[in-house]
Amino acid sequence: MPVKLTSEELRYIALLSDVTGVSAKDCIIDEESGTIIFIVPPGQAGLAVGAKGKNVKRLSKILGRRIEIVEYADSLEDFVKNIFLPARVLKIRLNKMPDGRKVLYVKVDPEDRGIAIGKNGRNVAKAKRILSRYYGIDTVSVS
Repeated sequence: MPVKLTSEELRYIALLSDVTGVSAKDCIIDEESGTIIFIVPPGQAGLAVGAKGKNVKRLSKILGRRIEIVEYADSLEDFVKNIFLPARVLKIRLNKMPDGRKVLYVKVDPEDRGIAIGKNGRNVAKAKRILSRYYGIDTVSVS
């Protein structure tokens, strides 16, 4: 699905590039959680985050928001694994419901369940937001 970027998102992508040297593929502004999520090309997440999180901390200070970096992947399974890092994703299953909705079931290592869900379900909401944008997925369920 083609992604349309607002002028604000484009400015944030330019700032990420200036600070880190990494050109993001996408930028998602989550007003509810006050977070900016950057989708970076494969292999670029470490460079974008910086040593000991230096770049993320600097961007967070400049923008006054939480910053998250997610590495893009061509396959749905690898992209889901990247979204839920550091939780270990064991299996994913995409179901198309009779009413046309797409539901993604994500099975994680039982030890990582809390990490995968996040405080108040924040990581599941992030995954839903990203996967809705790229794959038209309506619901994400973690078990």
